[in-house]
Amino acid sequence: MFPVVPERALLELARTEGGPDTLTLLVRDQDTRRLLLLRAVLDAAEGAERSVCTAAQKARLREDWALLTEADRLPAADARFANPARARLFHPLTGPWARSCLRGLDAAPGPADGERARRLRRDLAHFSAIAAVVAAGAGIPFRTRLTARAGVLALPSLGALHTARSGDVPVDVTCTEGRLVLRQADAPDVTVHLESGVGAWSGALAWTPAHALPGLTRTAPPLPLDDLDPYRELPDGPGHGNLRTPLALDDAERKRWLQAWSGTALALRSGGAQRLAEADALLRCLVPLETPPDVGTGRGSCSATRREAFGGLLSSTPPDAVTLAATLVHELQHAKLAALGDLVTLHRAGPAARYFAPWRTDPRPYDGLLQGTYSHLAMAAFYQRRALVGGLPDRDWAWAQHARYRAQVGAALPALVGSPDLTVRGRRFVDEMAATHERMAEHPAPRGHVARAQAYVASARALWAQRHASALPPSNG
Repeated sequence: MFPVVPERALLELARTEGGPDTLTLLVRDQDTRRLLLLRAVLDAAEGAERSVCTAAQKARLREDWALLTEADRLPAADARFANPARARLFHPLTGPWARSCLRGLDAAPGPADGERARRLRRDLAHFSAIAAVVAAGAGIPFRTRLTARAGVLALPSLGALHTARSGDVPVDVTCTEGRLVLRQADAPDVTVHLESGVGAWSGALAWTPAHALPGLTRTAPPLPLDDLDPYRELPDGPGHGNLRTPLALDDAERKRWLQAWSGTALALRSGGAQRLAEADALLRCLVPLETPPDVGTGRGSCSATRREAFGGLLSSTPPDAVTLAATLVHELQHAKLAALGDLVTLHRAGPAARYFAPWRTDPRPYDGLLQGTYSHLAMAAFYQRRALVGGLPDRDWAWAQHARYRAQVGAALPALVGSPDLTVRGRRFVDEMAATHERMAEHPAPRGHVARAQAYVASARALWAQRHASALPPSNG
């Protein structure tokens, strides 16, 4: 069912690149997995005991799925997708919603049953909102009842209704001729007019429209800047540090995003044509995050990706276009490598955190080291390409960034290449990463930048060894 990755594609990706066919292979495979994930939600619900998923909930899921199936037969609304239904289902934040549903449906009974039941009830109700949005976008007239969560009814890609009462509030929805009428008790009706692509407008103060940024290229559709979806929060756990707070944008923050975004395509292209191509092919939405206090000022920012939200990128408000472009380069490598990992087993290393990574103070597992080295390799290439462009005002800064990223990659590669846990294809992959790193020496950074970068890495290694000497494997030394 899943495609075989050709050797050419494997080596392209190892160089942190990827031609159109390679990127299309990754995207189609992730889309196929999304459909299977949704089917798993429905199957899990059908097989769940009534104490977990009631007969009424199962019946509603079947109704919503039938509405999606009807929309699935209609012509495409977005040239990148087969039809409007899939354009919505492939939205990155549908993945976290589906995973949350599966956790609720598959969890064993326990003392948290009440809380789990409430969460599952909200998760399943959200599928009704997804189906309503898909049907509305496809031009299918319908009447349905949806449920606002904590006083907010989120209609993904359209906007959100703030209800007159708090809590979980029923809202009756009627759709005709590109217009939604939202009716709740003790409040005036809200009429919402659908726009082409992302967003819907209304004169009612209770309605907040979804926002989008212009397409990254002339042929690209608008890119959702999603600060409304209830599934945009990062999960708890050490993997994302303190990056768990999504940001609801005000007008000032939205303007800052638009200002940075307006120069992002040019900044990406200056770091290599493939950087713009991969962003155009892979990026499906941006999710604003609050900036943690430890990020600092200037060109500081924070960002993340989620494995279950392919195509989504979470980021604090970027200070400028170059920073945003670098964020896209960095995070999209994580998306590419995770997608490749679903198709190819690169290694069989365990989860033990014992490897030195110059960009972290804590020991990393092998897979984490591979992910970090891969993204840093792309950053080294991005800044080298920028530094080689004549006339850029920040050329010296680009050389400094390149030197630092390349030195960090050089410190991590021996542990990756020397691992006995690599598969045959995994060894081909990391060997090509190493070759890519070596080829960068053909255009070296100024000596001062190289010396400072090497001193930085040496200091990081010494400090790490003091703290974690017993964990340092021989191949990492």
